[in-house]
Amino acid sequence: MTTSNTTETTLFMTTENLLSQWQGHRRLTRRVIEAFPEDKLFDYSIGGMRTFAEMMKEIIDISGPGIRSIATENWENTGGFDKHTLDPEYQTKAGLLKLWDQGTELINAYLPLIPESRFQENIVVFGQYEGITFSSILYFIDNEIHHRAQGTVYLRSLGIEPPAFWNRD
Repeated sequence: MTTSNTTETTLFMTTENLLSQWQGHRRLTRRVIEAFPEDKLFDYSIGGMRTFAEMMKEIIDISGPGIRSIATENWENTGGFDKHTLDPEYQTKAGLLKLWDQGTELINAYLPLIPESRFQENIVVFGQYEGITFSSILYFIDNEIHHRAQGTVYLRSLGIEPPAFWNRD
């Protein structure tokens, strides 16, 4: 007589749930970008920190390209953690928001293509950072939240009420 030792694994979160949560964060971060006066977005900083536009360009360079690269297993020409500068054509709030929306489209298109089995695999993100796929994705999200919080502090220091942190609709 043989017995089966198969164990059914229940996921904590499906890819669809993860995408839904991330989309909520992306919508909120977009509202923080929108709340900035155009001139302050590109030249205001506190205590030697980068401008909010530079922080958002980092998120733009990492999140969408990172998810596309995880899904396709192709890390060529992704930029990643290199210096985050804006080409002159995007050095406006509208230009930054356009890049933001393009990044969101990449996430929406490629995250669902990552098989659930790959979330536990070891990867090297942008040729530099070894980790597990799910932890790398969570880093992308955490980094966005971190920089959005810095933007919130900037807005408050400018006397602007930031979007409510809990409203991700």
